[in-house]
Amino acid sequence: MSLLRGLGALLCLCALRLPGPPAGTAAAARGLDLAAYRERVRAMFYHAYEHYLESAFPYDELRPLTCDGQDTWGSFSLTLIDALDTLLILGNVSEFQRVVTVLQEGVDFDIDVNASVFETNIRVVGGLLSAHLLSKKAGIEVEVGWPCSGPLLRMAEEAARKLLPAFQTPTGMPYGTVNLLHGVNPGETPVTCTAGIGTFIVEFATLSHLTGDPVFEDVARKALKALWKNRSDIGLVGNHIDVVTAKWVAQDAGIGAGVDSYFEYLVKGAILLQDKELMSMFLEYNKAIKNYTKFDDWYLWVQMYKGTVSMPVFQSLEAYWPGLQSLIGDVDNAMRTFLNYYTVWKQFGGLPEFYNIPQGYTVDKREGYPLRPELIESAMYLYRATRDPTLLELGRDAVESIEKISKVDCGFATIKDLRDHRLDNRMESFFLAETVKYLYLLFDPDNFIHNDGSDFDVVITPYGECVLNAGGYIFNTEAHPIDPAALHCCRKRKEEQWEVEDLMREFYSLKKNKKFTLKQASEHGEGESTKDATDASSGGEKRNSKKSSHSLLSCPSQSFNSKLAVLGQVFLDNT
Repeated sequence: MSLLRGLGALLCLCALRLPGPPAGTAAAARGLDLAAYRERVRAMFYHAYEHYLESAFPYDELRPLTCDGQDTWGSFSLTLIDALDTLLILGNVSEFQRVVTVLQEGVDFDIDVNASVFETNIRVVGGLLSAHLLSKKAGIEVEVGWPCSGPLLRMAEEAARKLLPAFQTPTGMPYGTVNLLHGVNPGETPVTCTAGIGTFIVEFATLSHLTGDPVFEDVARKALKALWKNRSDIGLVGNHIDVVTAKWVAQDAGIGAGVDSYFEYLVKGAILLQDKELMSMFLEYNKAIKNYTKFDDWYLWVQMYKGTVSMPVFQSLEAYWPGLQSLIGDVDNAMRTFLNYYTVWKQFGGLPEFYNIPQGYTVDKREGYPLRPELIESAMYLYRATRDPTLLELGRDAVESIEKISKVDCGFATIKDLRDHRLDNRMESFFLAETVKYLYLLFDPDNFIHNDGSDFDVVITPYGECVLNAGGYIFNTEAHPIDPAALHCCRKRKEEQWEVEDLMREFYSLKKNKKFTLKQASEHGEGESTKDATDASSGGEKRNSKKSSHSLLSCPSQSFNSKLAVLGQVFLDNT
């Protein structure tokens, strides 16, 4: 039964694919050579990655115009953490293994640094959790008890614990910045953006499920509920809020910068945790967003209490929205919005940070493109759902533009101005974590990330059998894939572990006195776990048993009546 319970997490694998021509047919229709573009993306990655190692490591980021490095988000060798799971997606097992060793030996979170709570979570905690769950696939000899234990999991937990003081506010909404050594500084501003409050449930719930400590999921849920409680009467949230008083400081409502990943995490948290409440929240927001911010398949910024337009602009960060729409099965609307955004890309060879929709041009001082991934991300999701060759064309255009405009001797530089192609001396870590990854996955339909459930591993843990690597990965907002099945591997809570430990102490005490037998252990309710415990204690030889069959997979009923999809695989309630 433990195996079936694990499989219950894989509902996304019981997928009804949307109709569309196979990948090869779509590519041939427009003359695109997927393999050729895949190799060009691979070359882009290594050009950037190798120059980071040569010129910038151990700093957070590469400065590609001066061929040196800088710390930006906390001095964690951030680009290395962010690029780790991309290495495996590209198939580089040996470098993945080497980097894991480097990170274990070199990264220290006990430092006197003021760090962004949001960025540290999505990049560091998310990157370490993803690498931890992919370690066995990368050929690393995992310790007994994995995935419920392991060095990368302990690093992720340590980093997350450094962020917990930020959540100690009257509202439960976190401060934006925390000192990793001393906690929240006494003079820290209480004003935080909405995304900085609502973008924790994916990483923190995963941590809680793997470690058995509920504190992470609890604080993430409390922050989400606080935002929900403080939405306006017309169902919108603003851009910045005071986390102490819950007063909205910036009252612009939209789907872009400062808000974006809050909506993203309601959907992804609902899928990851099979949580009806989170999905209900998003669907209510979605109604208000359509009612007040949507115009001709564009999304504007409006006043959160009145719904009147405050900024008729499109921001490049909003380009994640079509991908998010595809996750709830709203593919037609997603494609129409995507095509609007694609016209902007074709106009400039990239997405400017701000684009004035009525004027059809960039906004002053917002003309740059820091190689963001959002439009490519949406293309990847939508291509999985539709096989529309237009989405491959966006990928082609992205490769051509980035190579032509942004490539320099030491990596890829931020485009400071899309009008004249001036460059800036920065390559953000998300270029390797997200932009390159989504491009590669767009051109690699057979990547393990796209697994449809026909291939999976059965792992023996101290808590029984566990199914992993069957697909349905949930990407955090930094494109770090989380295996949803892993959340079902470590079900024992701490108090249950203590009960087991007490029983084991009793067992060995009585055995010493020759008064205890296996039959008596079974009568205490522990006998059925004996075989699993024996397998685990003997090194878990059965953890590698490989399956390649659909026969064990079933389609569990959804716990809520919403269309959902993972990587374009759509499933419906009661299917």
